[in-house]
Amino acid sequence: MLKADYLYWLIGAFLLVTAFFNLREKRYTTAVFWTILIGPFVFGTPILEAAKAGVKWPAQLMGAGVIALGILAARSRLTSAPDSADALARRQTSASLLRNRLFMPALLIPALTVALFVASKWAPGMDRLMDPKALTLSSLAIASLFALAAGLWVTHARAAEPMAQGRRLLDSLGWAVLLPMVLATLGGVFAATGVGEVIASLVGRVIPIESRTACLLAFALGMVLFTIIMGNAFAAFPVMMAGIGLPLLIRKHGADPASLGAIGMLTGYCGTLLTPMAANFNIVPAVLLELKDPYAVIRSQAMTAFALMAVNVALMLLLCFR
Repeated sequence: MLKADYLYWLIGAFLLVTAFFNLREKRYTTAVFWTILIGPFVFGTPILEAAKAGVKWPAQLMGAGVIALGILAARSRLTSAPDSADALARRQTSASLLRNRLFMPALLIPALTVALFVASKWAPGMDRLMDPKALTLSSLAIASLFALAAGLWVTHARAAEPMAQGRRLLDSLGWAVLLPMVLATLGGVFAATGVGEVIASLVGRVIPIESRTACLLAFALGMVLFTIIMGNAFAAFPVMMAGIGLPLLIRKHGADPASLGAIGMLTGYCGTLLTPMAANFNIVPAVLLELKDPYAVIRSQAMTAFALMAVNVALMLLLCFR
């Protein structure tokens, strides 16, 4: 069985290689940054088990590591090592020859992830291949490995090339790689500390809670606004679901939890398209593409975000209350 821990260990191994290359190039701050990040991926399960057993120091040590990551990111600009002229010329030549075929491995990832997830529900024996507690993650990992093989086949690159280019991309993204994980955790913290209940109280004073349309609009706009503030829909979702979705839409107005959760999360991603807080999506691409306007990506996505938000609200009105 492909346990989730194996996938985390694989990520940890990649981070170790990345740290080693940076250390060899005397990029010490970047090397330390990626070395600290190995901890939660490799030792996450033992730390969790220790915490359940009442042993607190491993979790406290990991907390200190998180603080160190923040200090390192604030004090230094985590950028990739500059390319040599020969390496840049080779990459440009390869890109001009391969053209749109370069997108095939990337598009293979979502297609295979969905296919494997569906197959895990219906095909016999698939439950023995993937971790039943992490089917989506297992599907994504297997699809990524197939995409890696497809990328090698399309580009005819050496086996070590994906590691070198993956390391280069990781260094270019730097601290922005951590944003989805950190912000998702922040959403859980907000939900646990009762922010959702405060929002429910405020919403009850502002909107007519007897109207399911008003509650739905508050939920959708709240998902978008909280995502704009926190930079990630994963952070906004537990707060808005605890404050509006569960008590008002599901319990009071009988909304279907599955469709409300799925479309509500997609509505939150409309906010992702509009915020510089989602630096890994909106600011880093502008830097990598060397755009003069750092907000050019957000400007180009704004109309799509508003249109998609309107469509999502209509879909929730149509599908969630059937």
